[in-house]
Amino acid sequence: MSDKATEIANLLAPTVQSLGLELLGVEYLTAPGGATLRLYIDVPLAEQPERVVNIDDCERVSREVSAQLDVEDPISANYTLEVSSPGVDRPLFTGEQFERAIGESAKVTLKLPQDGRRRLQGEILAVDLEQGTVTFKVDNAPFTADVENIDKARIMPDWAALGLAPTKPTGPAPKQGGKANKKPSNEPAAKKPRAE
Repeated sequence: MSDKATEIANLLAPTVQSLGLELLGVEYLTAPGGATLRLYIDVPLAEQPERVVNIDDCERVSREVSAQLDVEDPISANYTLEVSSPGVDRPLFTGEQFERAIGESAKVTLKLPQDGRRRLQGEILAVDLEQGTVTFKVDNAPFTADVENIDKARIMPDWAALGLAPTKPTGPAPKQGGKANKKPSNEPAAKKPRAE
């Protein structure tokens, strides 16, 4: 997370927690027309999977957080507030969140290049909370990054395991209709039959 996102997350986490939810993290995205402040919320780990975030939770958090942001005013520019559940391609913000996702694949963007790369994709192998590092399996080799140097990270869902992967058609390809193989005619329109 950026410094601004971290500041806002620290400010808003107690408010979200008071509503019986957890603030997973914050994205603060600036653009010429105004910024977007996106909050990712989830139910506490102890209540999963029986309870999931719903639209009412997002609306409650949006109302409370919006009022707090109006008072505290940590963002001077115009911005849009979005409150979202993490979804299946869950974003990861903290070492603890990476630790819960060991064995999953993630897509990661680093703040500063490391070993000649800023983007990587691989399985989360290990997390060292004391050192603040996450080790990924990238190109069949371990790649260790500091959590502080991770700008963005998202779980890459196994769409096939979720039953959501597109299936390849089996058997011969469907034949094209008669018109597809017909060559265009250069006859003048007057000689072509027309419907009356």
